[in-house]
Amino acid sequence: MRPRRSPGATSTSAPRSGEEVTEPLLRMEGVQKVFPNGTVALAGVDLVVHAGSVHGLVGANGAGKSTLIKILAGAIGATAGRIVWNGEEVAWAAPGAARDAGLATIYQHVPLAPTLSVLENVFLASRGPWRRPRGMRERFDELVGRLGYAIDADVQVASLSLGQRQMVGILQALAAGADLVVMDEPTASLAQGERTLVFGAIRRLRGEGTAFLYVSHFLDEVLELTEHITVLRDGRVVADEPAAAFDEDRLTRAIVGKDLLEVERREAAPAPAGPPLLEVQGLASPGRLAPISLHVRAGEILGLAGLLGSGRSELLHAIFGADPRAVGTVRVGGHEVGRSTAAAVAAGMAMVPEDRARQGLLMESEIWRNTSLSDLPALSARRALPRRELELDRARHAIAALGIRAPGPETLVRDLSGGNAQKVVFAKWIFGSARVLLLDEPTAGIDVGAKADIVNLVRDFAQRGGAVIVVSSELDELLAVATRLLVVHRGRVIAERRAADTDEHELLMLASGLQEGSTTHAN
Repeated sequence: MRPRRSPGATSTSAPRSGEEVTEPLLRMEGVQKVFPNGTVALAGVDLVVHAGSVHGLVGANGAGKSTLIKILAGAIGATAGRIVWNGEEVAWAAPGAARDAGLATIYQHVPLAPTLSVLENVFLASRGPWRRPRGMRERFDELVGRLGYAIDADVQVASLSLGQRQMVGILQALAAGADLVVMDEPTASLAQGERTLVFGAIRRLRGEGTAFLYVSHFLDEVLELTEHITVLRDGRVVADEPAAAFDEDRLTRAIVGKDLLEVERREAAPAPAGPPLLEVQGLASPGRLAPISLHVRAGEILGLAGLLGSGRSELLHAIFGADPRAVGTVRVGGHEVGRSTAAAVAAGMAMVPEDRARQGLLMESEIWRNTSLSDLPALSARRALPRRELELDRARHAIAALGIRAPGPETLVRDLSGGNAQKVVFAKWIFGSARVLLLDEPTAGIDVGAKADIVNLVRDFAQRGGAVIVVSSELDELLAVATRLLVVHRGRVIAERRAADTDEHELLMLASGLQEGSTTHAN
């Protein structure tokens, strides 16, 4: 195998216009993966990545992207095919072997050590007495400068947001001196400003010779950042061309195999009449939320717009009783709700969290256990003894009704793609007695097809008389699904708008604090 170049060294093999490259950095040939249950995840995939390039990998949930990444990273083995790395065939038995060879993988849910500091996590893979070696802080400052993102080296990772953890994962990859960085949905949890920083870091590092395999459902990002795009569908490569050959329409058609209309903004409709189904009065949390009051009527979808760290997610958690420091009054159907998650669920409230893997699902359990979890008394004899046949029937109905791609209700949630796992979270609530749905980034990290399915689920829930509050970083998506919007900035609601009366530009200006708002537009 060729010797690895030192971090930051300029590659001499990066492809240039008009220059023929004889040996790519990575070549995957005929890679197949068949799981023991007979599922064919990959059916002979070829992939070529050159040094100093950004290569896009896209596909619907279940297309095989995650499986391909896991094989490349040494997390699982391929059934057939081969990997050629720096001109030599390799078979990495563990992720550590791939990392040592110069390949770093950053997953959407970054596996960091929550009880350690940012500094310790960045150098977690370093050998020797790594906790306080000489020069560690100087090296950390250098990496932060390269990334262009300032973060406190001593803060504990457990206290960071998902977006901040993603940035720590990127710093960790840089510290390893990777030749190829695989980024799996790197911006799914990031605000627009942080996305811009990530893009700038990728471009700078590409100029130094580092290659990137960029996996994202944000097709505009893929088209903007990459030189070449590979599209997977049903475990096969269906397109493999320069990025310049695609636009969003053609790329979407390649991903889903048919024309797919984007989620459209619907015609403005009269605001639902009747008393509020959900009422929030003077809800506050020290250091997080100023006193906030709002209401949502049956049939209404209220959007919360705001940048990362604005307090939008904290507001949802406070409403759901998940913030023990929060004070204020929450009512559902005119009845006050106790300040606990158990009381919220009993009152008919449901929460779909941003971090579904840690907070919304039992990843090591079957689909049927997850879909019955929130409504177990109704599926039990005398509301005490669970009846498995009823739980299985609930799961089968959810799989059919929501289009969950899985062999059956016995499938473990950990084996599902991101979009299908998100549908399981929805199934856990919408087939039960929930009347109020609180959604935190419900479409983060899922493909365009699954995203449209999720939006339709939200609309259907509201049309059946439910009340919805949804948080999303995608302002166009928020405008498409919400009836009315509140803008949150530094823990306060600073503006209120009807969806039909505003646009992405105004919402971004308000959320950034660059424009004064008012709360008199949409009562």
